[in-house]
Amino acid sequence: MLKIRLQRFGKKNSPSYRVVLVEHTAPPKGKFQEILGSYNPKSKQKEFKKDRIEFWLSKGVQLSPTIHNLLVDEGILNKPKVKAWKPKKKEEEKKPSETKPAEAKAEESKSVDNPQ
Repeated sequence: MLKIRLQRFGKKNSPSYRVVLVEHTAPPKGKFQEILGSYNPKSKQKEFKKDRIEFWLSKGVQLSPTIHNLLVDEGILNKPKVKAWKPKKKEEEKKPSETKPAEAKAEESKSVDNPQ
């Protein structure tokens, strides 16, 4: 399955991205089939080949969530934005099952010590 996604290039601490057409199993810095634009997040500069992107979308190519949102911003797509990332769970939220039994055990021991 072909996908349109970002491919990072540029110097260290100075990211720039190419918008490329690539096989979805290809590595992030691997070979691509076609360059469809570029994006520089520091200068907010975006360049897209609108006609080529529309051509590939008509062929059934999938978009990464970030590219989808960039194309919506540029007006190339007339769809709502999608959520591009999921926030990480905090340590406390990851282990609620471990804290609940400990609290229950503490409450049980208190009730055994003070039979009222």
